[in-house]
Amino acid sequence: MDAIQRVIDHAERRCKENGSRLTKKRKLALSLLLKSGKALSAYELVEAYKTELGDTMPAMSMYRILEFLIAENLVHRLDLINKYVACEHIKCEHEHAQTQFLICGQCQKVKEVAISAPIMDLLKKNTSDAGFHLASPQLEINCICQDCMSTELRAYSVGRY
Repeated sequence: MDAIQRVIDHAERRCKENGSRLTKKRKLALSLLLKSGKALSAYELVEAYKTELGDTMPAMSMYRILEFLIAENLVHRLDLINKYVACEHIKCEHEHAQTQFLICGQCQKVKEVAISAPIMDLLKKNTSDAGFHLASPQLEINCICQDCMSTELRAYSVGRY
């Protein structure tokens, strides 16, 4: 059994424990996100679904599937780029710290990292001190991944810039 199937099986058990069902289409959407290794829009998922199955799915159906997967903590919506990414902690049984998403602005690769409680407390304090209320603790940072940075440096070194 491959790694993606193990994650899907774990997600299915988790949904069952929560009283919900990970249907065939939901499994496929989650599988497509897991395989992609990067963030995908709902429309990119619809296209990947068509490629994978040779069948069409209305975008509205994909949005409903994504809403379900988000509610089950299997997928995250990234507001910065309006795309979705599979949770890196699906198979974990323990509670996680607040997450921060490092998003490559070039290739859309996403890395989910934990933020320590003291840092999160400081961010909340800074927000409050500035007269704001933290609407969502999810942090998304526009970055450039090492692969894209290396490509940029190589292009620069051969005089393309």
